[in-house]
Amino acid sequence: MRFGNFRLNRQRGGCFGGVLGCGLIVLVFICVIVVFASIFGLIRSSDVYQTAVTDLHQNEQAIAILGEPIKEGLFAGGSINTSGSSGSADLSIPVSGPQNSGTLYVTATKSLGVWEINQMVLEVDNERINLISGR
Repeated sequence: MRFGNFRLNRQRGGCFGGVLGCGLIVLVFICVIVVFASIFGLIRSSDVYQTAVTDLHQNEQAIAILGEPIKEGLFAGGSINTSGSSGSADLSIPVSGPQNSGTLYVTATKSLGVWEINQMVLEVDNERINLISGR
């Protein structure tokens, strides 16, 4: 096909290459989502996360600030490092209730196979409340 001094060369299978390229991009995107979902799932299923969430649900200060029921957000972050029966964790967990929402920050250590929460701080509206003062 000619347009003025330009000639268009149509190649057979040109559409197939575009579909293949788009399919590859979608596949990479899905793989990235699966990796992130796995990481968030590992954090949420960890013993230290479960301990922190249980403590939060039983904490009178947190209940007064957030209201009941307290729900955890999907995208918990942080790090959990273990070596045998010892370890450490530093987590940030989005939380919400009918009255407020915020972030729960937790630091913990694992000794002899048991997690102990060292700090548990609830941040709501840029104000931080220590939920385990006295420990």
